[in-house]
Amino acid sequence: MKTVIDTTHCDDLMKALETFRDRGPLIGRWGTELARRLGAGSRLLVAGNGGSAAQAQHLTAELVGRYRDDRPPFSAFALHADTSSTTAIANDYGVQEVFARQTAAHGRPGDVLMLLSTSGASANLLSAADRAHRLGMTVWALTGRAPNPLQLGADEALCVDAPLSATVQELHLVAVHMLCEAFDRAVERGEADRGGGARADGDTPGRPPAPARTAARPVDGTPVTRGKEQA
Repeated sequence: MKTVIDTTHCDDLMKALETFRDRGPLIGRWGTELARRLGAGSRLLVAGNGGSAAQAQHLTAELVGRYRDDRPPFSAFALHADTSSTTAIANDYGVQEVFARQTAAHGRPGDVLMLLSTSGASANLLSAADRAHRLGMTVWALTGRAPNPLQLGADEALCVDAPLSATVQELHLVAVHMLCEAFDRAVERGEADRGGGARADGDTPGRPPAPARTAARPVDGTPVTRGKEQA
């Protein structure tokens, strides 16, 4: 008897990948900006729930370790990986605060908070984004279809146009690898200056000043006003 294999999953992935390919410039810009900031002494904080937590930790491992070729390590850590802090905060303050409180503890102006969510509606990620903005951090989001609350609450967002969470997560992993590749290329070009030193503007040595917040952008690059519904 011939076994019939359902390839619908592959078909869905290929369809979503076609539109995802156009997001290359955004990912490349993120990688370059991240290299510049981390090289100057800022840090990357990353968080997600469930499968997105695994994707987030994948990203930090590539930056602290290496993606392909050997290079210096850079500061990046996944907030959910500290199980003692995460469970203590959830127990004492509620699940909604597990990432926001850690962001308040570790985040500084000029740092980047990257949040991964297939739904774009996780309350604990939305709280973390709000806390990060209060601290002068930049928030980037990887989400599913736009519009969604996390996209609207981030400075910039890459939203995967796919109906299934599995497909969204698979393309989030592609985005992670593309981001790391862009990051490494920027390091090779010398854009990750690790010299640090005092700044003339009086900011913390080694840290770039917090950039002006801009409207979140969905995958097609159309500006979106944070906090409002997209038409």
